[in-house]
Amino acid sequence: MTVHNTTSLGIMVAGQPASAPLRDFRAVARLLVGHFAANTPCGSLPGEQLHGDVTEFTVKCISIAVQMLDERRAPTESELAELRAKASQWAREGVPLESVLTVYHEGIQIGWNLVSKRAGEGDTTDLIEAARMFVLLSEKVSIAASKSYVEELQAVASEHHTAAHTLVSSLLSGHNAVSIARQSGIELAESYLVLAMSVPPHPDENDPAIQRTVAARRKLRRVQAELAIVCGRTPLSMLSTEGGTVLIPGVRDEEWVEALVHRLSTAAEVPLTVTAEQAATADIPTAADQVHELLALAHQLHRPSGLYRMDDLVLEYQLTRPGPGRRHLRQILEPLDASPELLETLEIHISHDLNRQRSARQLHLHTNTVDYRLKRIAQLTGFDPTRPSGIRHLQAALVARRLEASQGAA
Repeated sequence: MTVHNTTSLGIMVAGQPASAPLRDFRAVARLLVGHFAANTPCGSLPGEQLHGDVTEFTVKCISIAVQMLDERRAPTESELAELRAKASQWAREGVPLESVLTVYHEGIQIGWNLVSKRAGEGDTTDLIEAARMFVLLSEKVSIAASKSYVEELQAVASEHHTAAHTLVSSLLSGHNAVSIARQSGIELAESYLVLAMSVPPHPDENDPAIQRTVAARRKLRRVQAELAIVCGRTPLSMLSTEGGTVLIPGVRDEEWVEALVHRLSTAAEVPLTVTAEQAATADIPTAADQVHELLALAHQLHRPSGLYRMDDLVLEYQLTRPGPGRRHLRQILEPLDASPELLETLEIHISHDLNRQRSARQLHLHTNTVDYRLKRIAQLTGFDPTRPSGIRHLQAALVARRLEASQGAA
């Protein structure tokens, strides 16, 4: 490694150039390797990396320090380029940023110790100047290494996001995803939890003082970050600010899924509506169509936010299929069209699990009036809402009526 000759501008310590103890690069290298091997987080790095990349590039820092001490100047961009390149390489290899910065900083610290321990009483002014050079070097190296590391990490994350997006598209379309997974380095699971998710607007999105798109993207990033935290393996997702599809590898029980929905709602700061189905990898396209159909159904029926499975909406799901059965069910309620108060009473009575007292409180009526209305419904429709057989037909008829109304409006 070439070192410039000392000039008259160089910093002097103990009657010699301050850079003198740093010029024996082999001795410095041995000192660095011994130090890094004995200290964490550097000591957790592989031995070949300590003896190779780590030592080589901390010695590079020391060589830059020599130039700075001899010429009393900041490091140049070309001198820092090699350090930036190595920081980028370590980011791609998964070396923690803490280790990267520790390597640089402790190498610089060792260089300073070699310089300062030779100083005598008459070297105060030059020693202060030398300290300024080392502080400047540490600052420049930290900025250059951190910037390059983060930029490379962002590039890697972007590549992974693109690969994951491609894999999700392949899984949802039913195409062979094995080759795509292999190319992207993402391991395919045998089974996935398939989620359809609806994310309502955050209050900030309606705040005129806040840009709507910014508030929506913040909400989405919070959801994505929580997904990454909760899921042990990386979830595969196609999400927008309004919702989308999530594939979570492995089999998850009901309690885990309910906890996930709660955490995602907390992160989004709005209540989410989520439908879920477990599926083998080959069955993901069918499961995805089904959960999105269930999600649309929950919205059509104005169901409250939360988690829904097929068991929760199986009757309603079946009634989405047009046909004579659904038309027959819808016609059951036609005699109530002339008495909207009866239809309202029926809906509230069902929503309160057939509890007459609670229904009466919501309607601001006496329970006797509720009883009278229920009897009138039985007389007009032929189905008694106080009996299990009657309520089943009437509830199905209400669902059929809502579905036809919503589909007709669409």
